[in-house]
Amino acid sequence: MALVKLSASERRRLTAFITCLLVAMVAWVFATLSSTYNFTSKKVISFKNTPLKRAFRSLQSDTAIVTVQGNGWQMLLSKISPDIQPVYVDLHTLEHSNYIALNTQLAQINTQHNQNEKVIAIDPDTLYFDFTNRLSKKVPVQPVLNIKYQSQYKNSSRIVVKPAYIILNGPTNLIDKITSWKTDTLKLQNISNTIDANINLQATKEANINFYPKTVQVHIPVEEFTEKVLSVPVKIINNQHYDNIKVFPQRVKVTFTTPLSRYAEIDEDFFEATADLNFYLQYGYSVLPVKITHAPAYCNIVSIEPQNIDFLIKK
Repeated sequence: MALVKLSASERRRLTAFITCLLVAMVAWVFATLSSTYNFTSKKVISFKNTPLKRAFRSLQSDTAIVTVQGNGWQMLLSKISPDIQPVYVDLHTLEHSNYIALNTQLAQINTQHNQNEKVIAIDPDTLYFDFTNRLSKKVPVQPVLNIKYQSQYKNSSRIVVKPAYIILNGPTNLIDKITSWKTDTLKLQNISNTIDANINLQATKEANINFYPKTVQVHIPVEEFTEKVLSVPVKIINNQHYDNIKVFPQRVKVTFTTPLSRYAEIDEDFFEATADLNFYLQYGYSVLPVKITHAPAYCNIVSIEPQNIDFLIKK
């Protein structure tokens, strides 16, 4: 194939033509993208200034189609990187109305967005709500814990939650059924020290239930535990008929775990071992099982020896 040879003047004219063509194309693109267009995007609807005396439930989806007026650059950017900022709808008029006309809030909504863009319409243009009686209620916080301790370490006393209660606000028929509120799960491993943590409360599954506060502090005392053995006397209970009952042995060996900080102070007076005579009177047992009916909350019973005792009734 023969190559076309251009003279120096022809090459200059061709270069000038291509340059002008590229400049014209760039100018056309800039002019086109600088023009004003109406374009749509999907936005999440969020509420503010919710009514204090009325519980409500939105009858529409939590998203809306927003028509925006802006230049071509903004339209192109919205397609490449959608704006995730929600549309905030003011609900203060629901104190005396059952719907919100969004076209009356366009000016307020536009203050939330880029000043070079203008929201000109929202679909749906009206939000309708279902209302019920509203109730405030105080309920206890229930911490959800998934904690793995090091060997010989564990929770040593009462777990403290601050605040211990939260305030719920919502429809009476829903709030009446709630008796406590759970936290998110606190997951920890290889723990050997006392835990102090902030935990978020679980999010509500109902859009018209609010609660405060949103987080709580949890204090979990953690100590090293060790075993201790004590000899504890056995007490006969439910004896209304006999004056003289002998038990053999009269004491049992109780093995338990206790925090190291409490080891020295614990003695037999902290425990009560009982044998119920009803097992003989009602069921004819020849031996009586032994139970520990009182022990410190921070102690965990490992074993009782013997678990059953003999008895002799003197008539």
